[in-house]
Amino acid sequence: EPRCRQQLRHLQDSAGIAARLPPRLEGRWVSTGCEVRPGPEFLTRSYLFYANRLFKALQFYYWDPSCRDPSYSLVIKGKLRLRQASWITRGATEADYHLHKVGIVFHSQKAMREVASWINQTSGEGCSGFLPPGRSWAPGALYEVLSAKTERDCTAALGFAMHELSLVRVERHYQPLLQPQQSGSQLVEELYLGDIHTDWGERLHYRPTGYQRPMQSALHHVHPCPACGIISRADEHHPPILPARAALPMQLSGSWVSTHCEVRPAVLFLTRYFTFHGNNHTWEGHYYHYSDPLCRQPTFTIYASGHYTQGIPSSKVRGGTEMAFKVTQARVTPMDQVTVVMLNSSEPGSCGLAGSWSAGVEQDITPTNGCLALGIKLPHTEYELFKTEQDTQERSLLYIGERPTDGSSPDSPDKRPTSYQAPLIQCAAASQEFSNYISLKYVGRKDANGNKALKPLPVAFLLFIALLFLRWD
Repeated sequence: EPRCRQQLRHLQDSAGIAARLPPRLEGRWVSTGCEVRPGPEFLTRSYLFYANRLFKALQFYYWDPSCRDPSYSLVIKGKLRLRQASWITRGATEADYHLHKVGIVFHSQKAMREVASWINQTSGEGCSGFLPPGRSWAPGALYEVLSAKTERDCTAALGFAMHELSLVRVERHYQPLLQPQQSGSQLVEELYLGDIHTDWGERLHYRPTGYQRPMQSALHHVHPCPACGIISRADEHHPPILPARAALPMQLSGSWVSTHCEVRPAVLFLTRYFTFHGNNHTWEGHYYHYSDPLCRQPTFTIYASGHYTQGIPSSKVRGGTEMAFKVTQARVTPMDQVTVVMLNSSEPGSCGLAGSWSAGVEQDITPTNGCLALGIKLPHTEYELFKTEQDTQERSLLYIGERPTDGSSPDSPDKRPTSYQAPLIQCAAASQEFSNYISLKYVGRKDANGNKALKPLPVAFLLFIALLFLRWD
Protein backbone atom coordinates (compact mmCIF):
# COMPACT_ATOMS: atom_id res chain seq x y z
CA GLU A 1 0.00 0.00 0.00
CA PRO A 2 2.89 2.47 0.50
CA ARG A 3 3.77 1.66 -3.15
CA CYS A 4 0.25 2.62 -4.20
CA ARG A 5 0.46 5.92 -2.40
CA GLN A 6 3.92 6.52 -3.82
CA GLN A 7 2.66 5.87 -7.36
CA LEU A 8 -0.16 8.40 -6.90
CA ARG A 9 2.25 11.00 -5.52
CA HIS A 10 4.56 10.35 -8.46
CA LEU A 11 1.62 11.02 -10.80
CA GLN A 12 0.85 14.21 -8.98
CA ASP A 13 4.42 15.37 -9.48
CA SER A 14 3.64 14.75 -13.18
CA ALA A 15 6.88 12.79 -13.51
CA GLY A 16 8.60 15.55 -15.50
CA ILE A 17 6.06 15.58 -18.32
CA ALA A 18 6.33 18.41 -20.85
CA ALA A 19 3.66 19.12 -23.47
CA ARG A 20 4.35 21.81 -26.08
CA LEU A 21 1.58 23.87 -27.63
CA PRO A 22 1.35 23.52 -30.55
CA PRO A 23 2.89 20.03 -30.61
CA ARG A 24 5.61 18.85 -32.99
CA LEU A 25 4.29 15.97 -35.06
CA GLU A 26 6.95 15.26 -37.71
CA GLY A 27 8.10 11.67 -37.84
CA ARG A 28 6.62 8.22 -37.34
CA TRP A 29 4.34 7.27 -34.44
CA VAL A 30 3.35 3.68 -33.67
CA SER A 31 1.03 1.67 -31.41
CA THR A 32 2.84 0.00 -28.52
CA GLY A 33 0.66 -3.12 -28.69
CA CYS A 34 -2.63 -4.52 -29.91
CA GLU A 35 -5.34 -1.85 -29.50
CA VAL A 36 -9.04 -2.48 -28.86
CA ARG A 37 -11.63 -0.05 -30.19
CA PRO A 38 -15.35 -0.14 -29.41
CA GLY A 39 -17.10 -2.76 -31.49
CA PRO A 40 -14.77 -4.50 -30.70
CA GLU A 41 -12.14 -3.80 -33.36
CA PHE A 42 -8.56 -4.98 -32.91
CA LEU A 43 -5.89 -2.91 -34.61
CA THR A 44 -2.38 -1.49 -34.68
CA ARG A 45 -1.46 1.92 -36.13
CA SER A 46 1.59 3.50 -37.75
CA TYR A 47 1.26 7.20 -38.64
CA LEU A 48 3.85 9.25 -40.50
CA PHE A 49 3.67 13.07 -40.43
CA TYR A 50 5.77 15.10 -42.85
CA ALA A 51 7.18 18.60 -42.33
CA ASN A 52 4.91 19.94 -45.11
CA ARG A 53 1.76 18.96 -43.13
CA LEU A 54 1.05 15.91 -45.31
CA PHE A 55 0.56 12.59 -43.53
CA LYS A 56 0.37 8.90 -44.38
CA ALA A 57 -1.43 6.79 -41.80
CA LEU A 58 -1.53 2.99 -41.77
CA GLN A 59 -4.21 1.13 -39.82
CA PHE A 60 -3.91 -2.65 -39.60
CA TYR A 61 -7.06 -4.56 -38.58
CA TYR A 62 -7.13 -8.09 -37.14
CA TRP A 63 -9.55 -10.90 -36.41
CA ASP A 64 -8.06 -11.53 -32.94
CA PRO A 65 -7.24 -9.56 -29.75
CA SER A 66 -3.52 -10.47 -29.97
CA CYS A 67 -3.09 -8.83 -33.40
CA ARG A 68 -1.67 -11.99 -34.95
CA ASP A 69 -4.29 -12.70 -37.64
CA PRO A 70 -4.63 -9.67 -39.99
CA SER A 71 -7.87 -9.11 -41.91
CA TYR A 72 -7.22 -5.88 -43.84
CA SER A 73 -5.07 -2.75 -43.84
CA LEU A 74 -5.99 0.85 -44.62
CA VAL A 75 -3.62 3.39 -46.17
CA ILE A 76 -4.82 6.92 -45.41
CA LYS A 77 -3.24 9.96 -47.06
CA GLY A 78 -4.09 13.56 -46.38
CA LYS A 79 -3.11 16.91 -44.92
CA LEU A 80 -3.28 18.15 -41.33
CA ARG A 81 -3.33 21.75 -40.11
CA LEU A 82 -2.83 22.44 -36.41
CA ARG A 83 -5.03 25.24 -35.12
CA GLN A 84 -5.49 26.79 -31.69
CA ALA A 85 -5.30 25.31 -28.22
CA SER A 86 -8.57 23.55 -27.39
CA TRP A 87 -10.75 25.45 -24.93
CA ILE A 88 -12.75 22.30 -24.23
CA THR A 89 -9.92 19.80 -23.58
CA ARG A 90 -7.22 21.65 -21.69
CA GLY A 91 -3.71 20.82 -22.90
CA ALA A 92 -4.86 19.68 -26.37
CA THR A 93 -4.51 21.37 -29.75
CA GLU A 94 -7.36 21.38 -32.25
CA ALA A 95 -6.60 20.48 -35.85
CA ASP A 96 -8.27 20.39 -39.27
CA TYR A 97 -7.57 17.51 -41.57
CA HIS A 98 -8.38 16.78 -45.16
CA LEU A 99 -8.30 13.26 -46.62
CA HIS A 100 -6.87 12.89 -50.13
CA LYS A 101 -7.30 9.15 -50.50
CA VAL A 102 -7.90 5.95 -48.55
CA GLY A 103 -6.97 2.53 -49.92
CA ILE A 104 -7.67 -0.95 -48.56
CA VAL A 105 -5.58 -4.11 -48.89
CA PHE A 106 -7.24 -7.41 -47.96
CA HIS A 107 -5.19 -10.13 -46.32
CA SER A 108 -7.54 -13.01 -47.14
CA GLN A 109 -10.51 -13.97 -49.33
CA LYS A 110 -12.63 -14.05 -46.15
CA ALA A 111 -11.75 -10.42 -45.31
CA MET A 112 -12.47 -9.33 -48.86
CA ARG A 113 -15.89 -11.02 -48.90
CA GLU A 114 -16.85 -9.57 -45.53
CA VAL A 115 -15.86 -5.97 -46.32
CA ALA A 116 -17.38 -6.11 -49.80
CA SER A 117 -20.70 -7.23 -48.30
CA TRP A 118 -20.65 -4.37 -45.74
CA ILE A 119 -19.95 -1.85 -48.49
CA ASN A 120 -22.57 -3.24 -50.87
CA GLN A 121 -25.19 -3.22 -48.10
CA THR A 122 -24.61 0.21 -46.60
CA SER A 123 -23.30 2.39 -49.39
CA GLY A 124 -25.37 4.60 -51.60
CA GLU A 125 -24.86 5.32 -55.28
CA GLY A 126 -21.36 6.71 -54.85
CA CYS A 127 -20.04 3.33 -54.01
CA SER A 128 -21.98 0.79 -56.02
CA GLY A 129 -19.92 -1.92 -57.64
CA PHE A 130 -17.01 -1.36 -55.24
CA LEU A 131 -16.13 -5.03 -55.74
CA PRO A 132 -17.94 -7.07 -58.36
CA PRO A 133 -19.52 -10.20 -56.80
CA GLY A 134 -17.36 -13.29 -57.07
CA ARG A 135 -14.21 -11.25 -57.61
CA SER A 136 -11.40 -13.35 -56.21
CA TRP A 137 -8.89 -12.07 -53.71
CA ALA A 138 -5.60 -10.81 -55.09
CA PRO A 139 -2.83 -10.50 -52.50
CA GLY A 140 -1.21 -7.09 -52.66
CA ALA A 141 -4.02 -5.43 -54.62
CA LEU A 142 -4.93 -1.98 -53.31
CA TYR A 143 -8.57 -0.92 -53.73
CA GLU A 144 -9.56 2.71 -53.40
CA VAL A 145 -12.33 3.34 -50.85
CA LEU A 146 -12.04 7.13 -50.80
CA SER A 147 -10.74 9.63 -53.30
CA ALA A 148 -11.07 13.40 -52.95
CA LYS A 149 -10.46 13.73 -56.71
CA THR A 150 -13.28 11.49 -57.91
CA GLU A 151 -15.43 12.22 -54.83
CA ARG A 152 -15.79 8.49 -54.23
CA ASP A 153 -16.29 7.56 -50.56
CA CYS A 154 -17.04 4.00 -49.47
CA THR A 155 -15.61 4.38 -45.96
CA ALA A 156 -18.85 4.70 -43.98
CA ALA A 157 -19.46 0.95 -44.17
CA LEU A 158 -16.14 0.37 -42.39
CA GLY A 159 -17.12 2.70 -39.55
CA PHE A 160 -14.07 4.65 -40.67
CA ALA A 161 -13.41 8.27 -39.81
CA MET A 162 -10.20 10.14 -38.99
CA HIS A 163 -11.77 12.55 -36.50
CA GLU A 164 -9.08 11.39 -34.07
CA LEU A 165 -6.80 13.85 -35.91
CA SER A 166 -8.94 16.80 -34.81
CA LEU A 167 -7.57 16.66 -31.22
CA VAL A 168 -3.82 16.31 -30.67
CA ARG A 169 -1.46 16.29 -27.69
CA VAL A 170 2.22 15.30 -27.52
CA GLU A 171 3.85 14.53 -24.17
CA ARG A 172 7.61 14.17 -23.60
CA HIS A 173 9.24 12.69 -20.56
CA TYR A 174 12.43 10.84 -19.67
CA GLN A 175 12.47 7.15 -18.81
CA PRO A 176 15.26 5.92 -16.51
CA LEU A 177 17.31 3.20 -18.21
CA LEU A 178 16.38 -0.19 -16.81
CA GLN A 179 19.65 -2.09 -17.13
CA PRO A 180 21.68 -1.84 -13.92
CA GLN A 181 24.92 -1.14 -15.81
CA GLN A 182 23.39 1.88 -17.56
CA SER A 183 22.87 5.21 -15.93
CA GLY A 184 20.90 8.15 -17.23
CA SER A 185 17.59 8.22 -19.03
CA GLN A 186 16.08 8.28 -22.48
CA LEU A 187 13.50 10.49 -24.10
CA VAL A 188 9.97 9.10 -24.57
CA GLU A 189 7.45 10.91 -26.77
CA GLU A 190 3.76 10.01 -26.74
CA LEU A 191 1.10 11.14 -29.20
CA TYR A 192 -2.45 11.38 -27.88
CA LEU A 193 -5.14 11.57 -30.58
CA GLY A 194 -8.89 12.02 -30.12
CA ASP A 195 -11.07 9.25 -28.68
CA ILE A 196 -13.36 7.01 -30.72
CA HIS A 197 -17.06 7.14 -29.77
CA THR A 198 -18.24 4.01 -27.95
CA ASP A 199 -21.46 3.96 -29.99
CA TRP A 200 -20.77 2.76 -33.55
CA GLY A 201 -23.64 4.87 -34.93
CA GLU A 202 -22.11 8.06 -33.49
CA ARG A 203 -18.49 7.58 -34.41
CA LEU A 204 -18.75 8.97 -37.95
CA HIS A 205 -19.66 12.45 -36.77
CA TYR A 206 -18.33 12.55 -33.20
CA ARG A 207 -15.77 15.27 -32.47
CA PRO A 208 -13.41 13.98 -29.76
CA THR A 209 -13.03 15.59 -26.34
CA GLY A 210 -10.92 12.79 -24.81
CA TYR A 211 -8.05 10.63 -26.06
CA GLN A 212 -7.42 7.06 -27.13
CA ARG A 213 -4.45 4.96 -26.07
CA PRO A 214 -1.32 6.97 -26.95
CA MET A 215 1.04 6.08 -29.79
CA GLN A 216 4.77 6.50 -29.21
CA SER A 217 7.50 7.94 -31.38
CA ALA A 218 9.19 5.20 -33.42
CA LEU A 219 12.51 6.81 -32.42
CA HIS A 220 11.75 7.80 -28.83
CA HIS A 221 9.66 5.09 -27.18
CA VAL A 222 9.64 3.22 -23.90
CA HIS A 223 12.01 0.26 -23.87
CA PRO A 224 11.53 -2.63 -24.10
CA CYS A 225 8.70 -2.47 -26.66
CA PRO A 226 8.69 -5.61 -28.82
CA ALA A 227 5.68 -4.36 -30.80
CA CYS A 228 7.14 -0.93 -31.65
CA GLY A 229 9.82 -2.11 -34.09
CA ILE A 230 7.53 -4.68 -35.72
CA ILE A 231 4.83 -2.06 -36.31
CA SER A 232 7.20 0.66 -37.52
CA ARG A 233 8.72 -1.69 -40.14
CA ALA A 234 5.33 -2.91 -41.43
CA ASP A 235 3.50 -1.67 -44.52
CA GLU A 236 0.02 -2.25 -45.93
CA HIS A 237 1.17 -5.39 -47.77
CA HIS A 238 3.09 -6.76 -44.77
CA PRO A 239 0.96 -6.06 -41.69
CA PRO A 240 2.61 -6.42 -38.28
CA ILE A 241 2.18 -9.82 -36.61
CA LEU A 242 2.73 -9.25 -32.90
CA PRO A 243 4.60 -11.77 -30.72
CA ALA A 244 2.44 -14.46 -29.10
CA ARG A 245 1.63 -13.78 -25.44
CA ALA A 246 0.56 -16.32 -22.87
CA ALA A 247 -3.08 -15.84 -21.86
CA LEU A 248 -3.22 -15.17 -18.13
CA PRO A 249 -6.09 -16.08 -15.85
CA MET A 250 -7.98 -13.09 -14.47
CA GLN A 251 -6.25 -12.18 -11.18
CA LEU A 252 -8.14 -9.27 -9.71
CA SER A 253 -7.22 -9.38 -6.01
CA GLY A 254 -4.92 -6.66 -4.73
CA SER A 255 -4.55 -2.93 -5.36
CA TRP A 256 -4.32 -1.15 -8.69
CA VAL A 257 -3.50 2.44 -9.54
CA SER A 258 -3.42 4.75 -12.60
CA THR A 259 -0.18 5.08 -14.55
CA HIS A 260 -1.06 8.50 -16.03
CA CYS A 261 -3.24 11.48 -15.39
CA GLU A 262 -6.27 10.23 -17.32
CA VAL A 263 -8.65 12.22 -19.48
CA ARG A 264 -12.30 11.38 -20.06
CA PRO A 265 -14.59 12.68 -22.78
CA ALA A 266 -16.58 15.66 -21.47
CA VAL A 267 -13.25 16.67 -20.02
CA LEU A 268 -12.57 15.24 -16.67
CA PHE A 269 -9.01 14.64 -15.51
CA LEU A 270 -8.51 11.97 -12.90
CA THR A 271 -6.48 9.21 -11.34
CA ARG A 272 -8.00 5.99 -10.03
CA TYR A 273 -7.03 3.67 -7.21
CA PHE A 274 -8.85 0.35 -6.60
CA THR A 275 -8.59 -2.52 -4.17
CA PHE A 276 -10.34 -5.85 -4.85
CA HIS A 277 -10.78 -8.43 -2.10
CA GLY A 278 -11.09 -11.79 -3.85
CA ASN A 279 -11.97 -13.68 -0.66
CA ASN A 280 -15.35 -11.94 -0.22
CA HIS A 281 -15.78 -10.24 -3.62
CA THR A 282 -15.84 -6.71 -2.25
CA TRP A 283 -14.10 -3.73 -3.83
CA GLU A 284 -13.26 -0.14 -3.00
CA GLY A 285 -12.29 2.61 -5.38
CA HIS A 286 -10.92 6.12 -5.08
CA TYR A 287 -11.47 8.59 -7.90
CA TYR A 288 -9.31 11.67 -7.62
CA HIS A 289 -10.58 14.46 -9.89
CA TYR A 290 -8.58 17.44 -11.12
CA SER A 291 -9.13 20.51 -13.24
CA ASP A 292 -5.89 20.25 -15.27
CA PRO A 293 -4.27 17.73 -17.68
CA LEU A 294 -1.33 16.99 -15.35
CA CYS A 295 -3.59 16.19 -12.36
CA ARG A 296 -2.09 18.88 -10.14
CA GLN A 297 -5.19 20.92 -9.19
CA PRO A 298 -7.57 18.71 -7.20
CA THR A 299 -11.30 19.45 -7.44
CA PHE A 300 -12.91 16.54 -5.58
CA THR A 301 -12.35 12.95 -4.52
CA ILE A 302 -14.87 10.13 -4.53
CA TYR A 303 -14.52 6.98 -2.48
CA ALA A 304 -16.92 4.20 -3.46
CA SER A 305 -17.31 0.59 -2.35
CA GLY A 306 -19.49 -2.42 -2.93
CA HIS A 307 -19.26 -5.97 -4.22
CA TYR A 308 -18.78 -7.73 -7.55
CA THR A 309 -19.78 -10.97 -9.26
CA GLN A 310 -17.63 -13.87 -10.37
CA GLY A 311 -16.37 -13.10 -13.90
CA ILE A 312 -17.29 -15.04 -17.02
CA PRO A 313 -15.32 -14.96 -20.30
CA SER A 314 -16.76 -12.39 -22.72
CA SER A 315 -18.28 -13.86 -25.87
CA LYS A 316 -18.15 -10.46 -27.55
CA VAL A 317 -14.62 -9.26 -26.73
CA ARG A 318 -12.26 -12.20 -26.83
CA GLY A 319 -9.72 -12.02 -24.01
CA GLY A 320 -12.08 -9.98 -21.83
CA THR A 321 -14.03 -11.02 -18.71
CA GLU A 322 -17.59 -9.87 -18.01
CA MET A 323 -18.43 -8.80 -14.48
CA ALA A 324 -21.13 -6.87 -12.66
CA PHE A 325 -20.23 -4.32 -9.98
CA LYS A 326 -22.60 -3.11 -7.34
CA VAL A 327 -21.86 0.23 -5.70
CA THR A 328 -23.50 0.48 -2.30
CA GLN A 329 -21.62 3.24 -0.50
CA ALA A 330 -19.84 6.45 -1.46
CA ARG A 331 -18.15 9.42 0.18
CA VAL A 332 -17.13 12.71 -1.41
CA THR A 333 -14.40 15.18 -0.45
CA PRO A 334 -14.55 18.56 -2.20
CA MET A 335 -11.02 19.84 -2.76
CA ASP A 336 -11.58 23.35 -4.05
CA GLN A 337 -13.92 26.26 -3.51
CA VAL A 338 -15.75 25.80 -6.82
CA THR A 339 -16.88 22.30 -5.88
CA VAL A 340 -17.78 23.40 -2.32
CA VAL A 341 -20.03 26.17 -3.71
CA MET A 342 -21.64 23.77 -6.17
CA LEU A 343 -22.34 21.09 -3.53
CA ASN A 344 -23.64 23.63 -1.02
CA SER A 345 -26.09 25.01 -3.56
CA SER A 346 -27.42 21.58 -4.54
CA GLU A 347 -31.04 20.62 -3.83
CA PRO A 348 -31.46 19.68 -0.10
CA GLY A 349 -31.54 15.91 0.33
CA SER A 350 -29.87 15.30 -3.06
CA CYS A 351 -26.21 15.25 -2.00
CA GLY A 352 -25.18 14.81 1.62
CA LEU A 353 -26.13 17.37 4.22
CA ALA A 354 -27.10 20.53 2.33
CA GLY A 355 -25.01 23.61 3.10
CA SER A 356 -22.50 21.70 5.21
CA TRP A 357 -19.74 21.04 2.65
CA SER A 358 -16.26 22.48 3.16
CA ALA A 359 -12.92 21.97 1.39
CA GLY A 360 -10.92 18.93 2.43
CA VAL A 361 -13.73 17.50 4.59
CA GLU A 362 -15.21 14.16 3.53
CA GLN A 363 -18.96 13.51 3.65
CA ASP A 364 -20.90 10.27 3.30
CA ILE A 365 -23.44 10.53 0.46
CA THR A 366 -24.95 7.07 1.05
CA PRO A 367 -27.88 8.41 3.17
CA THR A 368 -28.99 10.66 0.27
CA ASN A 369 -28.72 7.75 -2.22
CA GLY A 370 -25.77 9.38 -3.90
CA CYS A 371 -25.16 12.89 -5.15
CA LEU A 372 -27.30 14.29 -7.93
CA ALA A 373 -24.91 17.18 -8.66
CA LEU A 374 -22.07 14.73 -9.36
CA GLY A 375 -24.26 12.25 -11.21
CA ILE A 376 -23.84 9.51 -8.57
CA LYS A 377 -26.78 7.19 -7.90
CA LEU A 378 -26.79 4.65 -5.05
CA PRO A 379 -27.19 1.73 -4.94
CA HIS A 380 -26.14 1.18 -8.52
CA THR A 381 -25.03 -1.74 -10.71
CA GLU A 382 -22.63 -1.49 -13.64
CA TYR A 383 -21.99 -4.17 -16.26
CA GLU A 384 -18.28 -4.28 -16.84
CA LEU A 385 -15.52 -5.68 -19.02
CA PHE A 386 -12.17 -6.48 -17.40
CA LYS A 387 -8.84 -7.85 -18.63
CA THR A 388 -5.51 -8.46 -16.92
CA GLU A 389 -2.18 -8.56 -18.77
CA GLN A 390 1.51 -8.39 -18.08
CA ASP A 391 3.58 -5.63 -19.62
CA THR A 392 7.05 -6.15 -21.11
CA GLN A 393 8.57 -5.64 -17.65
CA GLU A 394 6.37 -8.41 -16.19
CA ARG A 395 4.22 -5.96 -14.23
CA SER A 396 0.51 -6.76 -13.91
CA LEU A 397 -1.89 -4.43 -15.71
CA LEU A 398 -5.65 -4.19 -15.26
CA TYR A 399 -7.88 -2.90 -18.06
CA ILE A 400 -11.41 -1.81 -17.08
CA GLY A 401 -14.12 -1.16 -19.70
CA GLU A 402 -14.29 2.20 -21.41
CA ARG A 403 -17.07 4.48 -20.17
CA PRO A 404 -19.88 5.32 -22.63
CA THR A 405 -18.85 8.48 -24.49
CA ASP A 406 -22.27 10.07 -23.98
CA GLY A 407 -21.71 10.20 -20.22
CA SER A 408 -24.32 7.56 -19.41
CA SER A 409 -23.59 4.55 -17.23
CA PRO A 410 -23.25 0.89 -18.38
CA ASP A 411 -26.20 0.05 -16.15
CA SER A 412 -27.68 -2.71 -18.31
CA PRO A 413 -26.02 -5.72 -19.95
CA ASP A 414 -26.54 -4.28 -23.46
CA LYS A 415 -24.46 -1.23 -22.48
CA ARG A 416 -21.49 -3.34 -21.38
CA PRO A 417 -18.26 -1.85 -22.83
CA THR A 418 -16.49 -3.46 -25.82
CA SER A 419 -13.21 -1.58 -25.34
CA TYR A 420 -10.98 -0.49 -22.45
CA GLN A 421 -9.75 2.54 -20.54
CA ALA A 422 -6.08 3.22 -19.89
CA PRO A 423 -4.62 0.36 -17.84
CA LEU A 424 -4.07 0.44 -14.08
CA ILE A 425 -0.88 -1.07 -12.68
CA GLN A 426 -0.79 -3.44 -9.73
CA CYS A 427 0.82 -1.70 -6.75
CA ALA A 428 0.02 -4.26 -4.02
CA ALA A 429 -0.68 -7.98 -4.24
CA ALA A 430 -3.63 -9.66 -2.53
CA SER A 431 -1.63 -10.42 0.60
CA GLN A 432 -0.86 -6.74 1.09
CA GLU A 433 -4.49 -5.67 0.89
CA PHE A 434 -5.54 -3.05 3.37
CA SER A 435 -9.08 -2.74 4.58
CA ASN A 436 -9.06 0.68 6.17
CA TYR A 437 -9.92 3.53 3.86
CA ILE A 438 -7.01 5.87 3.32
CA SER A 439 -7.71 9.42 2.41
CA LEU A 440 -4.89 10.50 0.15
CA LYS A 441 -5.20 14.07 1.25
CA TYR A 442 -5.14 16.24 -1.84
CA VAL A 443 -3.64 13.44 -3.86
CA GLY A 444 -6.05 13.65 -6.54
CA ARG A 445 -9.28 13.22 -8.04
CA LYS A 446 -10.94 10.11 -9.27
CA ASP A 447 -13.34 10.26 -11.98
CA ALA A 448 -16.61 9.51 -13.30
CA ASN A 449 -15.30 7.35 -15.96
CA GLY A 450 -13.39 4.30 -14.94
CA ASN A 451 -15.43 4.20 -12.13
CA LYS A 452 -18.15 2.19 -10.81
CA ALA A 453 -21.26 4.19 -10.21
CA LEU A 454 -20.05 7.51 -11.19
CA LYS A 455 -21.33 9.40 -14.14
CA PRO A 456 -19.68 12.35 -15.83
CA LEU A 457 -20.85 15.64 -14.51
CA PRO A 458 -23.91 17.49 -15.68
CA VAL A 459 -23.19 19.77 -18.61
CA ALA A 460 -24.17 22.89 -16.69
CA PHE A 461 -21.48 22.14 -14.13
CA LEU A 462 -18.89 21.49 -16.86
CA LEU A 463 -19.71 24.85 -18.42
CA PHE A 464 -19.48 26.49 -15.03
CA ILE A 465 -16.03 24.93 -14.57
CA ALA A 466 -14.98 25.88 -18.14
CA LEU A 467 -15.83 29.51 -17.45
CA LEU A 468 -13.75 29.42 -14.29
CA PHE A 469 -10.79 28.00 -16.25
CA LEU A 470 -10.97 31.02 -18.48
CA ARG A 471 -10.33 33.10 -15.37
CA TRP A 472 -7.65 30.87 -13.90
CA ASP A 473 -5.49 30.29 -16.94
